[in-house]
Amino acid sequence: MTNPEKVLITAGHEVGGLTAFAEGLSEGFTALSIPSEVISPKEIFKRWRDLRDAKVLKILSTTAVFAPPFARRAICMAHGFPRADAQGWTRMLAILGSFRLANAYSGAQLVAVSDYGAIHLQTIFNLRIDAVIRNPLRSIFLQRPDVSDQNRCYITYVGRLNPAKNLHRILPAICDLLDETPGLRVCIIGDGEQRAALECYVNGNPRVEFKGTQDPHSVRELLRHTKVFVSGTPTEGLGITYLEALSQGCAVAMPASGGGLEVALDQIGKSVHLLPLSLDRKEVTAVLHRALDSTITPVSLSAYEAKAVAMAYLRVDSRFSPIGKFAGYKMHRIKDEIA
Repeated sequence: MTNPEKVLITAGHEVGGLTAFAEGLSEGFTALSIPSEVISPKEIFKRWRDLRDAKVLKILSTTAVFAPPFARRAICMAHGFPRADAQGWTRMLAILGSFRLANAYSGAQLVAVSDYGAIHLQTIFNLRIDAVIRNPLRSIFLQRPDVSDQNRCYITYVGRLNPAKNLHRILPAICDLLDETPGLRVCIIGDGEQRAALECYVNGNPRVEFKGTQDPHSVRELLRHTKVFVSGTPTEGLGITYLEALSQGCAVAMPASGGGLEVALDQIGKSVHLLPLSLDRKEVTAVLHRALDSTITPVSLSAYEAKAVAMAYLRVDSRFSPIGKFAGYKMHRIKDEIA
């Protein structure tokens, strides 16, 4: 199968992980001299001609994967797995249904961004995962920072401010650390339903800065002055923010679960520090102390370069046939697994 003439990528509804994924992947296809376009999920059905055109590769995020019954040559993305507690049963079943559509139609394939996500989708929801491809890192984060440890004074969080992210559960430990560490500051980047409650909790502490939504260049500059990046999401699909933080020389403190563990296994206990799943306040504080005291070593992120990730999508796309998934598909999977 020849390379597509164009790639159409759906992003998220707002600035965040899905948008970073789409923009990074678009950079990768541009580097391969393949035109690409990033659109919002709600626009996909307005692009009927592209949706039906087998010369156009469609890479569809979770909220756009209801398109497979109408699409030809589509790769549907599972950036994580559905959660009833965070999304409600109606949306969870809708997402699960969209993944089943991707399995059912010959013009679509289903790709997960981590083995962690793939295993859950296969074993709990009995879905077929056609490939696992890690998230891309945008090129601006591949520029190594020139910042000494003395100029790093922040513990930083980047993401949505909602209950599923668990910032409300780790913020008390972060505040304890502020009391114990002169000169340390906290930077919270993002917005959401919990912002007012979190601001109320810190009670105007001038060492806790709420930055709201920031553009990628601003996030990069803030990470360059960050000592420890922290996350509280135990079911993170992979975590582009983990990649961005490591690329800028931060230590990363994350729950001992999720696809983020796959990012840099050799760095666990060095640049990557694991939080207890209980998020117990004293235990979290102890882990953050270790992260602050750690010596950061450069982490190779070449596997997450946008061009390399785009090439991985082209390898998956090569399985597409205008008359359906080719007959040797199962044998192809067996050879991949053996390799």
